[in-house]
Amino acid sequence: MVKKLVQSFAAFVGVKYTIAVNSGTSALEVPLRCLNNERGFLLVKVMVTGGAGFIGSHIVDSLVNEGYEVVIVDNLNTGARQNINPKARFYEVNICSPELARVFESEGPQIVCHQAAQTIISRSVADPLFDANVNILGSINLISNCLRYGVKKIIYASSGGAVYGEPKHLPANEKHPVDPLSQYGASKHTVEHYLHLYWLQYGLEYVSLRYSNIYGPRQNPAGEAGVIAIFTSQMLCGEQPTIFGKGDKTRDYTYVSDIARANVLAIRAGKTGIYNLGTGVETSDRQIFDMVAQNLGYKGDPNFAQVRKGEIYRICLDSSKAKAELGWQPLTSVKDGIAQTVAFFQSNR
Repeated sequence: MVKKLVQSFAAFVGVKYTIAVNSGTSALEVPLRCLNNERGFLLVKVMVTGGAGFIGSHIVDSLVNEGYEVVIVDNLNTGARQNINPKARFYEVNICSPELARVFESEGPQIVCHQAAQTIISRSVADPLFDANVNILGSINLISNCLRYGVKKIIYASSGGAVYGEPKHLPANEKHPVDPLSQYGASKHTVEHYLHLYWLQYGLEYVSLRYSNIYGPRQNPAGEAGVIAIFTSQMLCGEQPTIFGKGDKTRDYTYVSDIARANVLAIRAGKTGIYNLGTGVETSDRQIFDMVAQNLGYKGDPNFAQVRKGEIYRICLDSSKAKAELGWQPLTSVKDGIAQTVAFFQSNR
């Protein structure tokens, strides 16, 4: 009787009905999404850690626009209140705190999109205990609560630019050896191991998205990461931007709206595993400087300084697995993305 009711419900809302292979119990197959909004009720609630931050806030906006019910957890250490979507519920809580359990108990999310992290490579090198406390222990606290309160799936923000180390071949795919050059890269990869173990031991589904270098509106120009935001802010203030190295270091720059879309697709996909997210194109520091300068009409030259510890020389990512299994590919070119980013900072000086 229950099976017939579930089948009828599945047909009504337009999702597949399946028998879960491991448990033998009935289940609604992803894609997980809201039901038809005209019917006035929701199927899925998503918790976004770091949802007041640069990438997290764009993910929240995309989820809200798709009709998901969204809960934000952020300690506002690097996030900002002005980034918080008014249609999401906000909790000012650190992922390392015991208070996190109360949010899970109160909200009961089905999906967790884990963006909160310590992201500064130089700080991870100088203070590895802090990096491990936030990125590893904070993530374990989060994962443990996911298991305790019945979360179905975790979407995790990893780093393709940090976990592979100096690449053996380019573009690097998911089978590339993992050999990070920084404590930040090591901590990001460690959490991937924990997610895999919790999947094997308890059936907690996960998707680890290994980001390339993400840029776009709302990125903090006062941090170490985010060279496009940093260069733009410095040029707007009449300062001389600094390039660490000779200007020939390369990164794979992916626009933030493309990354937000990847997170939504990862929620909907019936997949568990690791996926690179990048354009597959190398862009040098000097090229970034020149493109930002051209958009702003900046006529100065960059200052050059010594390369920082823990930084790799070249990287770009092969995202063909994400295209094949998640239906994702980047839509915004670096040229267009920089123009949009510069326009944002010009209008928000």
